[in-house]
Order: sequence, then structure tokens, then C-alpha cells
Amino acid sequence: QQSDLNSFLWTIKRDPPSYFFGTIHVPYTRVWDFVPENSKKAFHQSHIVYFELDLTDPYTISALTSCQLLPQGKNLQDVLPHDIYRRLKQHLEYVKLMMPSWMTPDQQGKELYADYLFNAIAGNWERKRPVWVMLMVNSLTEVDIKSRGVPVLDLYLAQEAERLRKPTGAVEKVEEQCHPLNGLNFSQV
Repeated sequence: QQSDLNSFLWTIKRDPPSYFFGTIHVPYTRVWDFVPENSKKAFHQSHIVYFELDLTDPYTISALTSCQLLPQGKNLQDVLPHDIYRRLKQHLEYVKLMMPSWMTPDQQGKELYADYLFNAIAGNWERKRPVWVMLMVNSLTEVDIKSRGVPVLDLYLAQEAERLRKPTGAVEKVEEQCHPLNGLNFSQV
């Protein structure tokens, strides 16, 4: 029942009202049917929409990619214990081998070839900081691969806002997300 769902929607009572909506970074198709109507209505009634980050801005994507890299001249092999690095490399070889069987017919029909997709997700992995490699490995599962090409909820809402010609913005800068993660030490990662 829609009325029984927790919407993660907060309202600031002012004129006009403002809303806060808690989203998660998963393909929107996994959660869209569970987003209550009051949240969808608030989105459509809003004149301006702000997101955590502006995922439609090429600078944001470029800065996110750059912040994941180790300092110049360093590779993951230089900073990880040999055994962990070897196991990681073996796991990525396994994933690359399995990816064609994980892809949906629709993905294959869109020419989302397994090698292309693997390189899009794991390309340059040896230059990434351990925390970002950990997040990457967590997304290299059969379920996640099958949903590639479907935008996460935040991006879907940003694309909808653009389609509806709603002005958009971001409440955080890439650096505000990147620096705390890059500041984790190896034991925390």
C-alpha cells in the first residue's frame, strides 16, 4: 500500500514549501515503484531541484574520476600488500571472464559489450586509491552488471528535472565527497 510506505520526504513549512528527499545510489528501477506518491508529487511541484552532486555536469564526472587516482607515479601494486593485490587481480580477471554471461539481452542489443562495460567500470583500476577500488569491486556483481545502463535514482531524477526544464543545482562539491574518502587509512578501508 502506497499509504504505508515511509517516503523519506521531509517538508519545510514555508511559502512556497521546500522538501528534502533521501535517495540511495541504486538503479531507479529497483526502487521507483516504492517511492510514495507524495514524494513524486513534491518533485513535480518543485520549481528548483538540488542534488547531492550535479551528476549531469561533465566537470563533476571528470573531478570524481580524477579524485580517485593515486598520486602521480603511484600504482595500486605499490600500496597494497602483495597477497591482496594478487587476489584482487585474479578476482578482476574472473569478473572479466564472467561478464558476458551476466549481461542481459537488452544490454547486448544496445551494444553494451562486456569488454566495453568492464573497461568503463574497472578501467585504470591499478591507478585508483584502495577505497575507490573497494567500491568498484563491490559494484562488479552479476546483479549490478545486469542493471548497468539504468541510471541510479539521483541521476534519474536529475535527468527528469532537465527534461521538465527545472533549474538544478548541487549542495556538495566533488571535493567534499572525495577528500573524506581519500583520507581513510588502509585499516579503515
